[in-house]
Amino acid sequence: MSNENNGNQKKSLSSTLKYFFGVGDAGFVLMSNIETFYFMTFLTDLAGFSAVISGMINSVFTTVDACLSWLYGGIINGTKAKRWGRYRSWLILVPWMVPFLYAFMFLRISDNEMLSAVVIIAAAILSHVVWNFGYVANATLVSVVGKTPEDKATLASSRATWNNIGGLLFSYLGLPFATLLAGFVGEKNKFAAAAFCLGILMVVTYFAHFKMTEGYEEIETGEQQAKDRTKVSIPEMFASLFQNPPLMVLMLADLAKWCVKFVTAASAIYYFRDAMGNPGLMSVYTLSVSLGAIIGAFAMRYIAQKLSSRTTMIVSYGGMAVSMFLIYVMYASASVVIGLMTIAHVFYGMAFAASPALYADTVVYATWKTGRDASGWIMGLQNLPLKVGVFMRGVILSSCLVAVGWQSGVVLEGTARQGMTIAFALVPAALCLAGMILLLVGFKITKEKVTQYQKEIDAKN
Repeated sequence: MSNENNGNQKKSLSSTLKYFFGVGDAGFVLMSNIETFYFMTFLTDLAGFSAVISGMINSVFTTVDACLSWLYGGIINGTKAKRWGRYRSWLILVPWMVPFLYAFMFLRISDNEMLSAVVIIAAAILSHVVWNFGYVANATLVSVVGKTPEDKATLASSRATWNNIGGLLFSYLGLPFATLLAGFVGEKNKFAAAAFCLGILMVVTYFAHFKMTEGYEEIETGEQQAKDRTKVSIPEMFASLFQNPPLMVLMLADLAKWCVKFVTAASAIYYFRDAMGNPGLMSVYTLSVSLGAIIGAFAMRYIAQKLSSRTTMIVSYGGMAVSMFLIYVMYASASVVIGLMTIAHVFYGMAFAASPALYADTVVYATWKTGRDASGWIMGLQNLPLKVGVFMRGVILSSCLVAVGWQSGVVLEGTARQGMTIAFALVPAALCLAGMILLLVGFKITKEKVTQYQKEIDAKN
């Protein structure tokens, strides 16, 4: 075993890990939000693609990205462990390629529309493939570094806090930064330059994670590597899923959390602009809910110590359901709606922080049950509910807009105003209620059971 680990996988979390594990996620969010917010704008407004070609580009690469989302953890677990550990190594081996590939997503290299479209699609797919290896490895470190339920909750809370800080920073700094770069590279290339610079930031912050987790992951060498329990075959991966009912329940329940994130974000403008006739409230709303999510994510570490991560997530789902149902009832007051949605996002921040800790608990359960540590595969499965949540965003929002008779530029009156909160609040509330019930009935892994499972695993090893 290398000197880096010194055989000590039981070392307590450093203060740096407790409060700064997650800066890599802030860097990742700042980088990826260029695509989230401005990719379609680039395609139509700056690159000059037709609406049909723009839609085709977006559809092809997002479909491929979704289809590949479950593979990364499997590849990490199914291949030979690298020099710095099975998971930490991926934080430095591949992220450096992201800025170069990612920038080409925002460049039209030719007057030939189809050639340019092919280049952009290829850049989008390749950049996402590369960054997903680092993303999954980074998420898996919650399970690898945290050896107790309390440690996992602390790491998940810190990671979620920084994730939400990154989102808040981007909402106010993202476009001004791209506009500043336009003075150096031109208006058409501003998002490519921003993607490159923020990609570099992601590489640096992932390297910070690599350094702060040094000594927490066991590194197998020589004969030890041949017996490595973290190298898992494909049948063993599927066994860790299908013989793991709590994991399948968690993945279903996790959909509600992502729908709260994506559906409320996409539908908010329709409520403030078309139901209340005051789109200017969006800036107040964005700041308020972002701060709420940060507070909830940070508070989760302390709440989980008292209630456990499982109970915290169940409570947070109940809190989101109640808060957003009240929005549907009290839709007529924009200030009340902002207040209630801020409360809902405090609970969202708690759920966002708790879910990785619960995935980490299912890793312990699977290892106890199968004898194989499929941490990367299981933690990587968090990507599936996320991708489905992105898909459901469009389905839910478009269906609700059609149902209330929405028309562009028309401020709604009467019951139609309440109808605009169906996608904004009522549907996410119903999904959270369903998620809470699923967790209550189907997720039976308690803090005490995780501790017992881990003791038995350690005894076998």
